[in-house]
Parts: sequence; structure tokens; C-alpha cells
Amino acid sequence: MKKIQKAFFSRDALVVAKELLGKVISYNNCSGIIVETEAYKKDPASHAFKITPRSEIMLNSYGKFYIYFIYGMYHCLNITTNKNDIGAVLIRSLQPLDGISIMKKRRKTSDIHNLLSGPGKLCQALNITKSLNNTNVDDKIKVYYYKNIKNSEIEKTKRIGIKESKDLDWRFYIKNNKFVSK
Repeated sequence: MKKIQKAFFSRDALVVAKELLGKVISYNNCSGIIVETEAYKKDPASHAFKITPRSEIMLNSYGKFYIYFIYGMYHCLNITTNKNDIGAVLIRSLQPLDGISIMKKRRKTSDIHNLLSGPGKLCQALNITKSLNNTNVDDKIKVYYYKNIKNSEIEKTKRIGIKESKDLDWRFYIKNNKFVSK
């Protein structure tokens, strides 16, 4: 598989969020196909709506991993976008490819459809923590081209689990994929 280069992420978060579907994320001999994403820009639901030391990465970079800890329990994996502007794409769900037995042990589940079907679940399964925050897409965590998903195969809906900007259809997923979060 060919690695995705940093320039891919310099574009608008909405474009990148859709085009990441069907690509592969790989880390430490575990990988999965991206089946669900959410875009964030300078909207009230975004961490970068007000720039803080934590969210500054969304303004000052593209092609970097933005990883944060939420609810005192879960890590979330984002990739920064929008060269010279605010943007990031949250990776919401993966379809397992490699390292499935390792990921099942980490998640303490045998249900393959529940293994990577949510941002916290995929970080736990891949062992992605805040220590990887601000690393480049071609450094430790890799992103690869795998297959292109046609627009007709993509569902566009409202983002999940937010209180602000609920009207924006900035969540994308592969239609009828059994690994999309519920």
C-alpha cells in the first residue's frame, strides 16, 4: 500500500473527511479501513472554536495527529487539515484488517463488529494514546491508500455526541458497513 503524504491533509476538512473513507490506518502491527469520519472546522462544536494550547494544533498544522483524552476515559484520534485555517477530521470507526487478535485482547471483546466501532474503541484497540499527539501522519501512525469509495457509497449525516452545531452534516460513513459506530 502507498502511504498518504502530508499534502493530502492540507485541504478542507470536509473534503478530507470524505476522501479518508476506504483508506487504512496502521499502528504497531494493527490496522483497519476507515469507515466513518467527522469533520471539524471553526464551528462551536470544534475544540478550535476558541484557540487554547490544546486546540492550537488545529490552527497551526495539517497532516498531524491530534489526540486528546475525553471524559477521563477515552482517547480520540484526529488528523489536522486546512492549511492556513482551522480543521481536523475525527476518525470514528475502522473495519479491522491486521492484528485482530491483539486488538480483541486490548478491548476484551470477541465481537469483531464492536472492536473498532467508535473513536475511543479504536484508540484502545490500536493502543493509541496522547503520547502520539502532534506526530506526523507518516511517522509512527501510518495512513495508506487502500480503495477509493464512490460518492454513491457514502452517507452524510449530522455529527454524533455534540451539543453545538448539530445542524451540520459533517459526519461521513460507508453505507451498509457493519463496522460503523451505532
